[in-house]
Amino acid sequence: MGDEQRKPDEPKEPNHELERAVRRMQDRRERWARGGEWPVTRALGMMGRFGWTIVAPILLGAFAGRWLDRTFHTGVFWSAALVFVGAAVGFAAVWRRMQGE
Repeated sequence: MGDEQRKPDEPKEPNHELERAVRRMQDRRERWARGGEWPVTRALGMMGRFGWTIVAPILLGAFAGRWLDRTFHTGVFWSAALVFVGAAVGFAAVWRRMQGE
């Protein structure tokens, strides 16, 4: 498409983010074609790692929050807040790990 046909609000450069996403998907398909399906044990191991990656920060947040609540007599303020922070950290870690697979 030439510049004379391009709309004024249309970008001149191609969408590099879309190109990266397509390239990443093609790489995954090629990797799957070379290696095939994962063995059941490997898939179960990954699910276990993902589970602990989510649960561990939540438990750490709960224990730290409970300690802060007892120390500062704040009810469940810190416990609730740090459990949510732990969940966010755990899910973000799993998301990053999944993007790398």
